[in-house]
Amino acid sequence: MTIITYDGTFGGFLTAVFESYNRKIFPVDICSRMGEQKHLFAQKTDIQTDEAKAERVWRGIQQKMTEKNKQFVFYAFLSEEQGIEMKIYRFLRRLFSGNLDIETDFGDPDVLYLTQTSRKVKQEAMRMLQFVRFQHTKDGLYFCGIEPRYDVIPLVVSQFQKRFADQRWLLYDLKRNYGMLYDKNKPQEVVISNKEFSSITGQVNDNVLQEGEEFYQKLWKSYFTHINIQERKNLKLQRQHLPRRFWKFLPEMMILN
Repeated sequence: MTIITYDGTFGGFLTAVFESYNRKIFPVDICSRMGEQKHLFAQKTDIQTDEAKAERVWRGIQQKMTEKNKQFVFYAFLSEEQGIEMKIYRFLRRLFSGNLDIETDFGDPDVLYLTQTSRKVKQEAMRMLQFVRFQHTKDGLYFCGIEPRYDVIPLVVSQFQKRFADQRWLLYDLKRNYGMLYDKNKPQEVVISNKEFSSITGQVNDNVLQEGEEFYQKLWKSYFTHINIQERKNLKLQRQHLPRRFWKFLPEMMILN
């Protein structure tokens, strides 16, 4: 029995898939080096990320998948669900073996699971576009701390880059402790060690906020309060459209807590 370990990145996973074919390895598990090892007596094979090998696998996936599902595997991987690597691996083995219509073979539990999971990830990415609120800091940076259920920042960065191409901004994942910084040139991944914001709510410390930012937040809360019709309040419907787990990141919702 062999377990393949990798660095936890998508490129690392694709490299692991490449090496499983290249070395004729049929692993019982593929997991991040930091992950929990299920098979105590299995031989461990660690794979170093090779972007060229990862690109070859990715091109192969693109050639095999239909247009609407070309990002299907990537979306599923970003879910970080336990055991997702082996589900994708088994799916890819079928895909590369030449099976037709595998994308719609919902009798295969892996295909069904990956399809449902990729949809959940895409839905979470859409929520990030809807519920993100930036705070303006003294150094001219627009900061947003958020805690998505899945690792969806890679899916939304391009949208924010198009929307705010003339601004400096940082979208930071509080749960995974990394973010994407845009400096009017191109986004780059960053990790902040000395945090000037709450790791729970993403609220920037008052001493770091741009002068007037607090006033605009209060103004926004006031606007939200005045357009809210008490007689038509429906918290159940509100939670369906705006899950409560996002409320702590939205200034306008703090008045309901």
